[in-house]
Amino acid sequence: MILAADGGTAGIQAGAEVKVRVRDLNVYYGTNHAIRDASLDIEQSQVTALIGPSGCGKSTFVRAINRMHDLTPSARVSGSVEIDGVDVYSRRVDPIVMRRRVAMVFQRPNPFPMSIFDNVAYGLRVNGERDRVRIAGLVEDSLRRAVLWDEVKDRMSDSGITLSGGQQQRLCIARVLALRPEVILMDEPASALDPIATVKIEELIAELRRDYTVVIVTHSMAQAGRVSDRTAFFLDGSIVEVGTTTQIFTRPKDRRTEDYITGRFG
Repeated sequence: MILAADGGTAGIQAGAEVKVRVRDLNVYYGTNHAIRDASLDIEQSQVTALIGPSGCGKSTFVRAINRMHDLTPSARVSGSVEIDGVDVYSRRVDPIVMRRRVAMVFQRPNPFPMSIFDNVAYGLRVNGERDRVRIAGLVEDSLRRAVLWDEVKDRMSDSGITLSGGQQQRLCIARVLALRPEVILMDEPASALDPIATVKIEELIAELRRDYTVVIVTHSMAQAGRVSDRTAFFLDGSIVEVGTTTQIFTRPKDRRTEDYITGRFG
């Protein structure tokens, strides 16, 4: 349990352990109904890809999982999002505490204008960690997990913004990992990167599934096929179909899914 408990399954496999359970989710921006009655089970220690054309609601959905819409004055959310059985929209849940456990990696890398070391240590210090030895150990471990340590271990005092784009994105992932989250949400984490950097991010995602539950928004069908265990297809703010990635890409049940996968639209 990551939070104190306060007291129509979509594509779930029998016996699978669900980490995130979304039910009847609706998201509005003013009068714009961006997400419509979306329900999805996200399984633990799996990579779930969200695919669909631009503007279909993928990013809006993933941001609803850790209450990022709280920061948008015009946004309104209904329905439930449960992490380990606890509704994150409950008044008893502190969204700041919750976001430490449900981390977000954005489309464009956003390193802080400080050293590589301090970028990774920042969240630890904000959350009250003062033991220098422990901080140093967690920084190194996080950079190793982000497959960046060997590239930066001799330049830890350099500014994070001097790194290449792909390195900056892995630095941001290391910053997330330092807080030991349980769920990692990735909103098109490789779309701004070159092909070589993209491969490294995809290899990293494959490693992360061992210890984390990962949700990735992607426009790339090839990327979804390479990195994900399960795929959900979004269209016009609704989830059309969800299943194993192999099933979605080879035996889609809905004609709209097949049309999108085969490039007839989108």
